[in-house]
Amino acid sequence: MKRDLLRILDLSAREIHSVIAAGSAWKRRGGRRGAPRPLAGKTLAMIFQKASTRTRVSFEVGMTRLGGHALFMSPEDTQIGRGEPIRDTARVLSRYADAIMIRTFAHATAVELAQSSTVPVINGLTDDHHPCQVLADLMTARERGMDLRKMRVAFIGDGNNVANSWVEAAHVLGFALRVACPEGYEPDAAIRKEAGKTGRGDVRIVRSPAEAARRADVLYTDVWTSMGQEAEKRKRLAAFRGYCVDAALLRLAAPNAIVMHCLPAHRGEEITEEVIEGPQSAVFDEAENRLPVQMAVLERLIRH
Repeated sequence: MKRDLLRILDLSAREIHSVIAAGSAWKRRGGRRGAPRPLAGKTLAMIFQKASTRTRVSFEVGMTRLGGHALFMSPEDTQIGRGEPIRDTARVLSRYADAIMIRTFAHATAVELAQSSTVPVINGLTDDHHPCQVLADLMTARERGMDLRKMRVAFIGDGNNVANSWVEAAHVLGFALRVACPEGYEPDAAIRKEAGKTGRGDVRIVRSPAEAARRADVLYTDVWTSMGQEAEKRKRLAAFRGYCVDAALLRLAAPNAIVMHCLPAHRGEEITEEVIEGPQSAVFDEAENRLPVQMAVLERLIRH
């Protein structure tokens, strides 16, 4: 039976730890000659309805290192851009490729793709979820010595798709998460309710960045205006004033705390230059870890 990865809740705690362990193993191997090529002859079809740097490069390089091939498709390159139903695209691609990755706007598009596909579907990003990013973040925290069951994470800023995936991860793994955001910008209420049914984790919404950051092991932030929200930029800049991750906020965190940002960053808005380039920044480590953790996901979904 095929498996999809559309959201963090698609994985159990054991599976998350397993993916991270496999990702760490792939990272140690690097791209050196003689490394295993478990996906030799396999093809990943990649549908991009949103632009990307890290998602495209990490999946493409990952498939190459696994011995397979990745095929990039933008709306202009496919019939999707001319109105072909996503279910038809799914059924056709299922007969050509061994897995499909999609980076799109509405999460319902990824769900429909998965329902109509007979091969695994991976969510490279939707407006509601960003599971591959948070798997890379969790791998990074583990590398820095964090106990993924007991750590305390502070998410500062917009309750967006990344925040939603952090909410799900906290409930699946059992760690504490504080999301500091202005009123009206909370993580999705339905996602919070569904994730909370696991009965694990300690997830709270607060208004004060300082309250969230106090004794946190991880300080996390993201842009205040995501793709598709450009018309709201002025309103969002006003709403999020005071939510910047700066040196003063970092001093409230645990002594060995790390700072994360999924990139691209707007330096001087949600994070300062001093912090993102400082000694406690793990920003570029987490970007690097998109590659090995997605290799682990690809191997798991395509081979099984």
